[in-house]
Amino acid sequence: TKCLLTIYIPLFTLYTVYDGYYKVLYLVCGNEKVFSDNITRILDRLLDGYDNRLRPGSGGGVTEVKTDIFVTSFGPVSDVKMEFTMDMFFRQMWVDERLKFEGPTEILRLNNRMVDKIWTPDTFFRNSRRSISHNMTTPNKLFRIMQNGTVLYTMRLTIGAECPMSLMDFPMDGHACPLRFGSYAYTSNEIFFTWKKGPIASVECPKESISLLQYDLVGQTLSSEIFKSNTGHYSVQVVHFHLQRKLGYYLIQTYIPLIMVVVLSQVSFWINKESVPARTVAGITTVLTMTTLSISARQSLPKVAYATAMDWFIAVCFAFVASALVEFAAVNYFATLQAHDLKKEKARVMLSKKIFPSVFP
Repeated sequence: TKCLLTIYIPLFTLYTVYDGYYKVLYLVCGNEKVFSDNITRILDRLLDGYDNRLRPGSGGGVTEVKTDIFVTSFGPVSDVKMEFTMDMFFRQMWVDERLKFEGPTEILRLNNRMVDKIWTPDTFFRNSRRSISHNMTTPNKLFRIMQNGTVLYTMRLTIGAECPMSLMDFPMDGHACPLRFGSYAYTSNEIFFTWKKGPIASVECPKESISLLQYDLVGQTLSSEIFKSNTGHYSVQVVHFHLQRKLGYYLIQTYIPLIMVVVLSQVSFWINKESVPARTVAGITTVLTMTTLSISARQSLPKVAYATAMDWFIAVCFAFVASALVEFAAVNYFATLQAHDLKKEKARVMLSKKIFPSVFP
């Protein structure tokens, strides 16, 4: 059927069609069979004597692994767990002189079954908490070999990595969430990682792939560093994703309600001081409302040992609300003292009138 779709059948006579059909069909299908046989022989020759336990240039130079990342989905970001999740295509490219070939094609496009038969870098993500390699419906891996021995290896991954956060400026804070990866066993003298497209364009984050509700992804910075440990020095690639928190949610849920509660607490100043039940209810209600709002505002945050910017704002609002209640208590106390003094003065005057009626007519 494939051969029929790729040929042109002349419509002159039945004999010409019949004869030409088989001639062209044999020619096309024969070429495909020859091409497939050539590719099979190339693969057999490449794997003949190939030891996938040894890295390219083992015992000689350093193997350079070029990397780049295409982010397909970024988010969510958890403040409580201090981590972020991302889905990406992770690409690696290196040169293996043992895989050079000559043939009818410049690139061998192979499936994931070839990956286990040749050497691949032992790359791992240093600050990841969980990593998933997608295998539905088949392992999501792309594998290509060029004629000069260059190997391209791409896989689809979902990474959950830790993101250290400083919440002192919350909710007007920004964070730089790092993603670090490198070789697990090979030191920098054996494998060295570089950015394939340079430190600017090697990580792509399309706007349509960003699914963040509380943050804006404002950019990313790329760098390379050497990780030093007691087993050697290792080449590490670092990507920092810069996040800026959106303020709208906290304005609606926290700031505006707190301001309204403070305004309502000041209304008690216009209530008659003799209306003790009314002013007491207004003061206690605003204090309880302020406490409830402060507790709900902290539920979406980790239990940090320092005060955030929202904590200071809540403390100031609570001070205004509490001061209104204290003011009423003070006014009521001094008013009671004044009334008591007036009552005593009135009693003293009445007693004086009774004792000295001629003096106090």
